[in-house]
Amino acid sequence: MADKRPETFKIGDRTVNRLGYGAMQLAGPGAFGPPRDRTSALAVLREAIDRGVDHIDTSDVYGPHVTNQIIREALHPYPNHLVIATKVGARRGPQGSWDPAFSPEAITSAIHDNLRNLHLETLEVVNLRVMFDPQRPSEGSIEAPLAVLIALQRAGKVRHIGLSNVTARQVQEGRAMTEIVCVQNLYNLAHRDDDALIDTLAATGVAYVPFFPLGGFAPLQSTALSEVAREIGATPMQVALAWLLQRSPNILLIPGTSSVAHLRENLAAGELELPSAAIEALEPIAARS
Repeated sequence: MADKRPETFKIGDRTVNRLGYGAMQLAGPGAFGPPRDRTSALAVLREAIDRGVDHIDTSDVYGPHVTNQIIREALHPYPNHLVIATKVGARRGPQGSWDPAFSPEAITSAIHDNLRNLHLETLEVVNLRVMFDPQRPSEGSIEAPLAVLIALQRAGKVRHIGLSNVTARQVQEGRAMTEIVCVQNLYNLAHRDDDALIDTLAATGVAYVPFFPLGGFAPLQSTALSEVAREIGATPMQVALAWLLQRSPNILLIPGTSSVAHLRENLAAGELELPSAAIEALEPIAARS
């Protein structure tokens, strides 16, 4: 764990607060269809900005199109300090399946969908989500789809490029082709396969953005986590977020919610410093997962 926890980190040339917001839950169940309460969704986004969030993670496949349209309605014209990161490489099937969309036509179309729905001329950060296996990272060359994204960057449609759902070898391949400003993979208190990758990226100033930082659609549950939370007077999810912030200075968090109260709870985790005894008590969670 880092001895001192910085409050900000860079994505490319943009400095952001380490606690951001993930927009996936603004869409319907399973990130498919419209939200149950659009007014509440708008309120969450506005509250996030009011409370200092300057990094929002989204994708036009959420809905599809729903979250980007809600972001536009809530926040456009966007504050100058706001960094909106999106993803391409997938599409939604008629019943909500997550399907690969890696062809040049699919990636180009996705970029233009994001631009249109967010009402932007250039996307600040675009993560290429690798979908060889929709459930987990799997090996395979990313040269062809990444080359399409690089061409769109040269055309002025994309400023910064990141990677999502990737292996360490794919990160290495991507960095040989272009600057990779962030990596977005599954990582949390119970799922730590990327420990070595996080440290490698930290050493070279590249942001790591864990998706499902609280466990995803099945939230983290652990007796040890609950006991630590009770001892320090926080919620288990606040402890899980604080653990990530203390894990490495290059970790940027994007916990998602459709509730203003839950948003406030998540952001309060930024003030929580875990003592060394708490960190030691949490370590065995990964070994049992």
